[in-house]
Amino acid sequence: MIRILFFLLVVLLLGVGFAWLADRPGDLVVTLAGMQYKVTLMVAASAIVAIVAAVMLTWWIVKSLVTSPYALRRHFRARKRDRGYQSLSTGLIAAGAGDGETARRMIKQAEKLLNVDQEPLIKLLDAQSAMLEGRAEDARAKFEAMLEDPETKLLGLRGLYLEAQRLGARDASRHYAEEAALLAPNVEWAASAALGQKTTHGDWDGALLLLEKQKATKRVDKEKAKRERAVLLTAKAIETFESDPASAKSTAIEANKLAPDLIPAAIIAAKTLFSQGDLRKGSKVLEYSWKKQPHPEVAETYVHARLGDSVLDRLKRARHLASLYPHHPESSLAIAQAALAAGELREAREAAEAVLRSAPRESAYLLLADIEEAQTGDQGRVRQWLSRAVKAPRDPAWTADGYVSERWAPASPVTGRLDVFEWKVPVEQLGPVIDSGDDFDRALATEPVRPRDEVKPLIPVRPVVLEAEQPVLKEDRGQADVVDAEIVQLEPPEKPTERPVSKLTETVNPERIASVLPAFPEKSLKSKEKDEEFVFPVPDDPGVRPEDGAERNKKFRLF
Repeated sequence: MIRILFFLLVVLLLGVGFAWLADRPGDLVVTLAGMQYKVTLMVAASAIVAIVAAVMLTWWIVKSLVTSPYALRRHFRARKRDRGYQSLSTGLIAAGAGDGETARRMIKQAEKLLNVDQEPLIKLLDAQSAMLEGRAEDARAKFEAMLEDPETKLLGLRGLYLEAQRLGARDASRHYAEEAALLAPNVEWAASAALGQKTTHGDWDGALLLLEKQKATKRVDKEKAKRERAVLLTAKAIETFESDPASAKSTAIEANKLAPDLIPAAIIAAKTLFSQGDLRKGSKVLEYSWKKQPHPEVAETYVHARLGDSVLDRLKRARHLASLYPHHPESSLAIAQAALAAGELREAREAAEAVLRSAPRESAYLLLADIEEAQTGDQGRVRQWLSRAVKAPRDPAWTADGYVSERWAPASPVTGRLDVFEWKVPVEQLGPVIDSGDDFDRALATEPVRPRDEVKPLIPVRPVVLEAEQPVLKEDRGQADVVDAEIVQLEPPEKPTERPVSKLTETVNPERIASVLPAFPEKSLKSKEKDEEFVFPVPDDPGVRPEDGAERNKKFRLF
């Protein structure tokens, strides 16, 4: 573009000059060897311009003739290089598609057309082709050869790191990642891998130093770097809390300042403050974290802040913490657990039932089973709560990359990435709830809670004979010592004849039976002394599978 503009400018100047000479006529007289030559200014100017153009054209022709062999060689060399790069491009595409045979053929063509020492992509294609063909040793040798060239050293480290990861050689992968991170701290894969490796081995100081080097490149987001530093400081404080509480305190407080919403940082900071008797400041740290996101570990640490507190004092602290975020399931669970430990069973039951109404979960049903055991001792109801817990949605847990852990960790054990653990319900446990529990809760609501000493047998223990074509399992109604019936299987008669079966020896009180088990389907049953029908529950045992219609009534009718 600049050349075109320069050419146009020269033409414009020549045109302006000739126009100026045309407006001012004159003669040019030249005396040479006694001869005098006279021409006009226009002719003289035209002759000068023609001579200059002829000289330039002659110079171009001579230069072209002199440099033509070199130009020819350059032309053929460029053509050969283009063919080599075309083969190299085709080979890289074939390697990416998994076509090892085509990649190997393109390597041979590229090696003939290109200089292997000056083109590092040939080495990369050769190593990838070896990996596709399963020649791990050759691929490793190719990557190690790349380490000798400063231009391809980082590429060789990357290949050796991936190969070590594939073979499960963690020490070797850690070595390659650290070397790559020192060579290029701005490379994300090297820095992340080195941080993950140092974190896995508990080298907190080395991880912090590497994080500072990565931050100095100014290619890492400041907020991300601050968060990762808080994660590393939290892990360091947790590890050194038992051996060096003073150092753990400063580390944990710094981590909590960098990331106030990081729950493990708040917990370890509060524990270090509680260990040195600073109850007020440690409680404020936990209260702030609780307002952001209620967490059971925060509640556990807050309630047990002082070792000498009584169970009633811990219940008061649980109530105060729950008041900061009312109507949350974790608040109700904290009160329920503290109330159960303090013996306030009614309050514990109300809090646990509040959790079931808002967000049913496994821990709430297990807690209700413990409350039932302590309040009534009714083993039937305890088993019912436990069966509900099996079907209930699971509680949240620390999860990272599909890995579920009971404790928080700074890095993922799967990928080694920092700050990936989240407090949530594991993905593999999400799904439709088997049974919502509404029918069961309504059934329990109709029966008042009775103390342990008031649980008595409701039906006299008498042998009962049922007529059935198949053996009937002994029924279990979830009540302690309610019915202890002996099941007798009668042989079917050769011919269908009507014959009476054995009867209850005493009259059964239907109103009492209906008050005990009101939630089961109704069955028509006649007493011994009266002809009127009354309600009797059908056995709800998994081993009994009654059929529909008259056949079911025939099998489970008492006379």
